[in-house]
Amino acid sequence: MTTSAPVPPRDEDAMEDMAAGTVTDRLVEANLRYAAAFTDPGMDARPVLRVAIVACMDARLDLHAALGLELGDCHTIRNAGGVVTDDVIRSLTISQRALGTRSVVLIHHTNCGLESLTEDFRHELEMEVGQRPAWAVEAFRDVDQDVRQSMQRVRTSPFLPYTDDVRGFVFDVRTGLLREIDPA
Repeated sequence: MTTSAPVPPRDEDAMEDMAAGTVTDRLVEANLRYAAAFTDPGMDARPVLRVAIVACMDARLDLHAALGLELGDCHTIRNAGGVVTDDVIRSLTISQRALGTRSVVLIHHTNCGLESLTEDFRHELEMEVGQRPAWAVEAFRDVDQDVRQSMQRVRTSPFLPYTDDVRGFVFDVRTGLLREIDPA
């Protein structure tokens, strides 16, 4: 039994390529090609730019390209909405205290899937599977306000020693531009 779904085809060539396996099969094959040419860059786990970026998991966000980043420049923490949750605070705490980051950049985006959900999503899951999730959906209607809330959560966390350089942005998925959010 395989737990990976086939990739939805994008064109005729993609349909032929996908006929032989799952998405995971394709990813493993790509890794073999990558590893064949891989050379250990000899990097430390500490990000060169001493920055941690918290962003949405949305597949339209290519953070390295959008921000001019190279391998090893930053820690990247992603989840649905780019919301600062307890687990994000956990990752940021490790990033700062154990691995030397000093700056935090928060990136939400336009047309986010969390804008169309509500906390009813948890109730629907409970009705379907018989157990209510322990986590909050963290849905929002106003992306700017959600960025402000995330900045506040970082700035007030007792676990984070470096909260002076915390900035939040909204990435426009149509233009590729960042718009900075005033924390006030």
